[in-house]
Amino acid sequence: MPADVSKAELTVLKVLWKQQPLSVREVHDHLHTNWAYTTTKTVMDRMTGKGLLARSNQHGVNIYVPLVSRAEGMVQWVRFFADQVLDMGYDEVLNLFDRKQQYSQEELDELAALLKDQDNDKKTLT
Repeated sequence: MPADVSKAELTVLKVLWKQQPLSVREVHDHLHTNWAYTTTKTVMDRMTGKGLLARSNQHGVNIYVPLVSRAEGMVQWVRFFADQVLDMGYDEVLNLFDRKQQYSQEELDELAALLKDQDNDKKTLT
């Protein structure tokens, strides 16, 4: 999993997970925020530096694609909500995602596997 994903970065990723590749202007137009265009550009440039987005140039315009899957991007948020907000187990939080039916079974399976892998890595280090 790449570096931690901030709330602002997750907002950009959600747009790119639905449609890609997109320019900064296209992402900005799809955001439901009150950000200035320059804020969107700054966030996306920072995300490129962190390895969350790939940037290429087409006809003089930079376009972006996500380098992390939706499940990879959501794993830290699931961990945070399970541990800090809801005081629930990861499986219980995954069931909440499943009930909403916004995620495919493949994405839920990937999310569960990523959580399990991170837990195993954490246990190995201690």
